[in-house]
Amino acid sequence: GENARMSSFIGAIAIADLVKTTLGPKGMDKILQRVSQHDQTISVTNDGATILKSVNIDNAAAKVLVDIAKVQDDEVGDGTTSVAVFCGELLREAEKLIAQRIHPQTICRGWRLARDAARKALEEHARDNGADEEKFRDDLFNIARTTLSSKLLTHDKDYFSNLAVDAVMRLKKSGNLDHIQIIKKAGGQLKDSYLESGFILDKKIGVGQPKRVENANI
Repeated sequence: GENARMSSFIGAIAIADLVKTTLGPKGMDKILQRVSQHDQTISVTNDGATILKSVNIDNAAAKVLVDIAKVQDDEVGDGTTSVAVFCGELLREAEKLIAQRIHPQTICRGWRLARDAARKALEEHARDNGADEEKFRDDLFNIARTTLSSKLLTHDKDYFSNLAVDAVMRLKKSGNLDHIQIIKKAGGQLKDSYLESGFILDKKIGVGQPKRVENANI
């Protein structure tokens, strides 16, 4: 039992340390190299979920940490690295408590008390500006800027924050992000990105078709 617990601690803390260096504005990118018989692709990223998906793991606790990051990515879309690091740090502290012969159930009970206290403190400090559209927009803009600070778009974060907020505001608080479609085009600059309020269909003229028709019947 002691050895199994030790391997769980080591595996989970190793995963947390792996992604910890990617956090924050000074976070470093990782070079991921996938090596197989057919392809040898290299990608550079600082996205926690992407890094954790690419790592082959056979440690049970480490797999749980990867699953936590995946769920965070699916549910919220951000904070994947943070949850993995937070969980790793909790386990690092738990290791010290286990060494003092404190029962794991007692440690878990303490964490649940801490979770409830943290949630209560957050709810007390939360402000809802939903009724005031201008303040609500400012809040969304600040959230978007903070999120983009650690991404590759950090130099154009104001421009892209405005784009993102405009797109979300058009949903009229429905919250269904499936209504926002992203069309990717290779080439050009970041600032060439724009938000179109209509519906864009990516179409090419057929082979041998006239490119210009006068007085066409549509």
